[in-house]
Amino acid sequence: MKVLITGAGGMLGKDVVRAAQEANHQVAAFDRLALDVTDPAAVERAVAEAEPDTVINCAAWTDVDGAEAAEAEALRVNAEGARNVATAAAVVGASVILPSTDYVFDGTADQPYLESDPTAPMSAYGRTKLAGENETAATNPRHFVVRTSWLFGVGGRNFVETMLGLAPSGQVLVVRDQLGSPTYTAHLAVGLLRLAATETYGLHHMSAPGHVSWYDFAHAIFEESGSDCRVLSTTTAELGRPAPRPAWSVLDTEWPDPIRLPHWHDGLRIYLAERASTVTT
Repeated sequence: MKVLITGAGGMLGKDVVRAAQEANHQVAAFDRLALDVTDPAAVERAVAEAEPDTVINCAAWTDVDGAEAAEAEALRVNAEGARNVATAAAVVGASVILPSTDYVFDGTADQPYLESDPTAPMSAYGRTKLAGENETAATNPRHFVVRTSWLFGVGGRNFVETMLGLAPSGQVLVVRDQLGSPTYTAHLAVGLLRLAATETYGLHHMSAPGHVSWYDFAHAIFEESGSDCRVLSTTTAELGRPAPRPAWSVLDTEWPDPIRLPHWHDGLRIYLAERASTVTT
């Protein structure tokens, strides 16, 4: 399969490139400097030259708090950029995969969100990602919009890296009233490529099984990494971040025979082992 990947320099993009290469796919990978997804002409040229079977659009504005003060800029990347990529893919007859987010929901549910549940994003980031979902679906009938949650992986800014970076201080303050499913990007990358080989076009939820609070996730990170850092709990309101976050971010799917990822705790163990080997080498 010929795969074109945008946002290939990001945390998820790097793992998608690696997974595609390991699966012996023909890969054309573009980081942000090589391809600006907000430039429709550049996107059209890159896709036309590569003639891919599928395009995986990992290019995204992911600064959740920053989007609150720069929603127009985030919208250019997450919505207009998504439209440009999906349109260019459609021109050459390629499918397109857009990773999206649990933040399109308001977090008031008491059971896992399904694809058919109504969206109600609380933040600018969530609104821009939902707009990207809609643009992708409207411009390419062979689309896969894949909502996932709480990503962590080697080579990117994420909660695990933040916690490990703060461990030497001896204690960290973490919210206890947000629950979700931490998802290892290497596992998600494999899932996205498996999905690309199907014709189950439409909206999918794909995150790691199980759910945990950020507070308990921090405990698991320190336990698995052998750190004795103390975890103190706080609430979302007390922390006072610029962007509101959903209290409940757990996803499930109503697709028959869906692609299932490994449990979040398995992802954490593998991530920490990979991270340790990278640091050692």
